[in-house]
Amino acid sequence: MAGGMKRLAGETAIYGVSSIVGKFLNWMLVPMYTRVLATESDYGIVTNLYAWTALLMVILTYGMETGFFRFMNKKEITLPMRVYATTLFSIAFTSVLFVVLIFSALTPISNSLGYGASPEFVGMMSGIVAVDAFCCIPFAFLRYQGKAVRFASIKLFNIFLNIVLVLFFLIACPWLYNHTPALVDWFYIPDYQVGYIFVANVITSLVTLVLLFPDMIPGLREKASFVLLKRMLAYSFPILILGIAGIFNQTADKILFPFLFEDKEMANTQLGIYGACFKIAVVLVMFTQAFRYAYEPFIFAKNKDDDSKKSYSEAMKYFIIFALLIFLAVMFYIDIFKHIVPVSYYPGLRVVPIVMLGELFFGIYFNLSFWYKLIDQTRWGAYFSTIGCATTILIIVIFAPVYGYMACAWASFASNLIMMLLSYLIGQKKFPIQYDLKSAVFYSVLAAVFYLAGMLPTIESELLRLGYRTLLLCLFVGIVIRRDLPLQELPYVGRYFAKKK
Repeated sequence: MAGGMKRLAGETAIYGVSSIVGKFLNWMLVPMYTRVLATESDYGIVTNLYAWTALLMVILTYGMETGFFRFMNKKEITLPMRVYATTLFSIAFTSVLFVVLIFSALTPISNSLGYGASPEFVGMMSGIVAVDAFCCIPFAFLRYQGKAVRFASIKLFNIFLNIVLVLFFLIACPWLYNHTPALVDWFYIPDYQVGYIFVANVITSLVTLVLLFPDMIPGLREKASFVLLKRMLAYSFPILILGIAGIFNQTADKILFPFLFEDKEMANTQLGIYGACFKIAVVLVMFTQAFRYAYEPFIFAKNKDDDSKKSYSEAMKYFIIFALLIFLAVMFYIDIFKHIVPVSYYPGLRVVPIVMLGELFFGIYFNLSFWYKLIDQTRWGAYFSTIGCATTILIIVIFAPVYGYMACAWASFASNLIMMLLSYLIGQKKFPIQYDLKSAVFYSVLAAVFYLAGMLPTIESELLRLGYRTLLLCLFVGIVIRRDLPLQELPYVGRYFAKKK
């Protein structure tokens, strides 16, 4: 493993602390949500609104995060802090404008989304999105500076804060209300369960903003440049289009689903089951996000080196290896993971392997996507994501009313696969990279064989079944280590082997 790969792996591990551990802790809230919230429909509301949040986050950052990294690393940029200042100003202006527009038409917007009885849900969602979109740029600045530890520390603190607040509102307050009501009855409303999830998020987002203020100072001291902003927007606008299409591929199921059924209660119930079981597959999403945090600044900086294409190929190979390992681990231990949801949610477990494979394709597509960013032809990303988005919408609209949430899982699978193939085929013509296809095919076939070997045999004893699958997983890891991943070359682990010598 080359030095650049060691650094990438090391930073991925640090960013993974905030991404993987943070998402894992939020993931562990799912058992509480699915048991404390009154119905599956209530969890469907949470699933729906947070899907809107993810889509709006992409719109309100409009590709400027990637544009920030690109322009901070351009050779002709002599004042990088001006790039930072310009990006901060732009995102701040649009975030404030967004909140003003939402609150000026809060009632009609809430009615159109089906939340006319609780318009404050939409209002809180808009505030969360606006603050989080602005905070993306200081976080990007920390990544640019290589301050992975500070990045992870702030992320983790606020994740812990959000979890504490959610537990306070949904667990502690009901108990106090029943035993010592005087302590909480001046602010606590027993029937406002879903609302308190958003209240907790609002508080957390504001705390994040305060903690990041010291990191904004270098940008606030510099003047923004409208000439530079125009160049950045021209670069970033296609990324906005591909970002909208890309995130819509991931959230269209949760956004469109309630609009496809006349019975909204039934739709939210199905969405709640799907959303809860989807969380089991989020383990692979955690890895992809952690990899992305480290890979994005690494790839733009590495572009200056002569051996950059070799590094891109190595990064792709290791991403595929670890993603397949995560897929096998989740599926082999599905008998354990399923307990995060009540039995009434179990019918939705069949979406897990489909969703995880879709996320694997998306992760590969993310790796492939840098060819058009590095040659400043980001419009290609817009083309791919638009095609993928159209595929997602078409499958959901046609098949979801018949097959329910299973159509949503297959829509994600199909759209991500199409985007991955298109990006590879065209990328090899525009910016050819000698990817290790032999290894990719080998590990994909190997993982498929191990998956079938682990899932097809009927073993009645759960203990024996888990033991058998554990042996298979260890064998897979052994093959990876022997073939492509010598332990002495791994970050941190390699130090131990060096001392042994």
